[in-house]
Amino acid sequence: MVDLTTKLGARTAERLKQEKIIWLTTVASSATPQPNPVWFFWDGKSFIIYTQPTSHKVKNIDHNPKVSLNFKADSKIGDVVGDVVVLTGEASLDKYPPSHDSRYLEKYRDEIPQIGLTPESFAKSYSVQIRITPSKLRGT
Repeated sequence: MVDLTTKLGARTAERLKQEKIIWLTTVASSATPQPNPVWFFWDGKSFIIYTQPTSHKVKNIDHNPKVSLNFKADSKIGDVVGDVVVLTGEASLDKYPPSHDSRYLEKYRDEIPQIGLTPESFAKSYSVQIRITPSKLRGT
């Protein structure tokens, strides 16, 4: 578990509440990092992400559960570059979750129709839950 009471931790906690997208990096069997933007829900201890059963993320996590997560870095031209947040941890897969977390579906209520799905069809298509428990936090 990462400490969200430090200065960096407090900024991270705020971004966990506000951000809609986080970059999930898994590692392919060829040892090549595979970054992908994903929707997520932070439950206070873990990231909850849903994906399709045939996604490369599932294959990669089956092969190697070590992952990293990062937010888009907000940077300024000049002297100040900041708000870089990188979390690392281990992912686990639940290929048969009982149902999607209603908090997750509520968070993406407006985005789900934009990809041509309903909450019900989203839950059927994105039926594998990825749970990531972060162990390290670094950033600026």
